Amino acid sequence: MAKKQFKAESKRLLDLMINSIYTHKEIFLRELISNASDATDKLYYNAMQEGKTGITRDSLPIELTLDKENRKFVIEDHGCGMTADEMESNLGTIARSGSLAFKQENGKQDDIDIIGQFGVGFYAAFMVASHVEVVSRAIGSEEANRWESDGAAGYVITPCEKSDNGTRITLTIKENTENENYDEFLESYHIQSLVKKYSDYIRYPIKMDMIKSRMKDKPADAGEDYQPEWEEYTENSTLNSMVPIWKKSKSELSDEDYNAFYRTKFYDYQAPLRHIHTSTEGAVTYTAMLFIPSHASMDYYTKDYEKGLQLYSNGVLIMDKCADLLPDHFSFVRGMVDTADLSLNISREMLQHDRHLKAIAQSIEKKIKSELLKMQKDERDNYEQFWRAFGRQLKYGAYAEYGAHKELLQDLLMYHSTSEDKLVTLSEYVSRMKEEQKYIYYACGETVEKIKLLPAMETLCDKGYEVLCLDDNIDEFCVKMLAKYNEKEFKSITDADLGLESEDEKEEIKKLSEENAGLLGKLGEALTGKVSKVELTGRLKSHPCCLRAEGPVTLEMEKVLNQQAMDESQRVRAERVLELNAEHPVFRKLCALQAENSDQVATYADILYTQAMLIEGMPIDDPVAYANAVCELIS
Repeated sequence: MAKKQFKAESKRLLDLMINSIYTHKEIFLRELISNASDATDKLYYNAMQEGKTGITRDSLPIELTLDKENRKFVIEDHGCGMTADEMESNLGTIARSGSLAFKQENGKQDDIDIIGQFGVGFYAAFMVASHVEVVSRAIGSEEANRWESDGAAGYVITPCEKSDNGTRITLTIKENTENENYDEFLESYHIQSLVKKYSDYIRYPIKMDMIKSRMKDKPADAGEDYQPEWEEYTENSTLNSMVPIWKKSKSELSDEDYNAFYRTKFYDYQAPLRHIHTSTEGAVTYTAMLFIPSHASMDYYTKDYEKGLQLYSNGVLIMDKCADLLPDHFSFVRGMVDTADLSLNISREMLQHDRHLKAIAQSIEKKIKSELLKMQKDERDNYEQFWRAFGRQLKYGAYAEYGAHKELLQDLLMYHSTSEDKLVTLSEYVSRMKEEQKYIYYACGETVEKIKLLPAMETLCDKGYEVLCLDDNIDEFCVKMLAKYNEKEFKSITDADLGLESEDEKEEIKKLSEENAGLLGKLGEALTGKVSKVELTGRLKSHPCCLRAEGPVTLEMEKVLNQQAMDESQRVRAERVLELNAEHPVFRKLCALQAENSDQVATYADILYTQAMLIEGMPIDDPVAYANAVCELIS
């Protein structure tokens, strides 16, 4: 029979299909198995419609055969098969999908999940095959036909013999080239791994003859020096699981089932802290199985980490990491989503960005937050373990995008409390606030222990006010972005007005400042270029002085931003104010020196400023000069 041309602008279009649409050659197996599954589904569906009994999924396997010597790879199904006309239509016309036509004719049915839509998946075979042969016999027909093609040059359809209905595709695998290894598609272990990766949940058994080894039986007359002997045998093994764990009801599954699936699927040696198994029907229908890991992976906080959930369509893996399903603040979540309600692109390797995808992502985001809040309430130890691993990501999420997600995330945040001496939520903090307390107080530093030693902490603790200890670089940025929680404003203990002093106390400080204006001015002059001013404060108890910052950049922000600065031009500096304790003996000493018009006032000013810098954990410009000044004062 004469060779026919494809019914399209064939050469250019088929070349595009083979070389451009699919990014990975291994995808061909997913496409051919999906086609076989669709053909079997059609037969199974029609049998049920006609009331035929005795047909089960197990009796309709998809069979794979490797002939390494002759470079043949065979995929065979026992589905509905094709007539010569259907071969002409489905294989001779690129981008005509028989599966899509079947779906449109029969509508959406619960008992059938047709995968194909575009009619191009079959042609992925030419990425690995130099010659493709399709032998098919339609159900109810006595005739079979063979379709053969070497690619864009065209195809031939001829009658042939086939004993039963179904389709057998024989690929002649290409020879290796300098840049491409095609031999791997003739290795059983590689084919097995591809089936597991892409087609593990096809609803029909995918079988292949596997060469295995076993120990021979020990002969009855064998002596003590008998060495065990091994023999190879062939077993027709089922490669796929068929029923996805997420399709099972929750009542069928135990925690160990979920944990075993997680360890195997995501290669984690530890069980997850929590699993989330959810199914949603309505405007968008999907099933999801999500896991909260117990620890961060080695690359989690690096640029190399890739977020995303595995995306399946009717049990077929479409994307290994679909980033669009997870927001950045929940990027630690592992798991998968299975849905038929997505607009896939022609290669089924990428998604069209449509409302279904957004709806699924929004639903998953709400579900993750809900489950984290349950863990926080009911499994506090597990939540604190989760927080130690991923709390920084939540804080970054609340800060990022100008605080777009702060209301979503604020109830999940935790900080160390001075009163409780443990991690507390913002809700817990606010619930314990004193009636007269105006603000949510926080303090920043390298460690909780160092934060507790800050000068301003004494007054707050004496009043019984709880202070949140922020010891992570991003903490103050996050809190500044939150601004308020439950109508309570956040207030750093280094701010000018902490709302602690009465009007009488404020008047007393104002009066003392006016009386000592000359001293304060002289101290400020001695510290020109270091502080913007020196003033008295009533919030210190045993400490002689402290530093605070004015303006948008705090002392903690200065430290963090300067750690990231690439050169001197990128460094920032907070506007510093040196505060003095009017009740401290040091201040009285300064007043006495001022009265004597002593030059030591400048020395004292520099010593006090440097001490305040050290207490705040700030670097000092000249440690030697500071040490010499202290020694001179002592001597």
